[in-house]
Amino acid sequence: MCGRFALYSATPRLSRALRLPLEAAGEVAPRYNVAPGTWITVVRHPSDDAPLSMDEAWWGYRPHWAREGAPEPINATVEKVATSNYFRGAFAHHRCLVPADGWYEWRPLEGSKQPYFLCREDRDPLWLAGIWSARPDGRPGCAILTEPARGVAHEIHDRMPVVLDETSLAP
Repeated sequence: MCGRFALYSATPRLSRALRLPLEAAGEVAPRYNVAPGTWITVVRHPSDDAPLSMDEAWWGYRPHWAREGAPEPINATVEKVATSNYFRGAFAHHRCLVPADGWYEWRPLEGSKQPYFLCREDRDPLWLAGIWSARPDGRPGCAILTEPARGVAHEIHDRMPVVLDETSLAP
């Protein structure tokens, strides 16, 4: 699962890491404990004919057609995102990247929880796969895709965000 992450890399570093010029809405302010239900930085095509840009989306996904009080999940599982009525339209047409320097997971430990920060060994930014949709108010909302944990993450939690590698980011 991905319930908290950090993003402290500057916009030029993110643009270089993505290997694409980004139309940025402004400089990304460092955030070391990004929580659900807040505005987060995403990279997306705001419309079909718009260039790839870095802007903000609400971290909580609720499509514009959903009823008042509908769930606002922060994550969507890769096992169901393409087939779920709630997510499949966004998965087909509104994918995004969520830049992060790492994410947090907690392991139960003797009546409490031990936090862990998971990041790349070289400390380069990560690109988390996400989906977005216009919310009922017209502004974008997003969810981060998750998959079964692997590698070091598997030792801490059973799920992790989908982290795209460089070959997935190639234009």
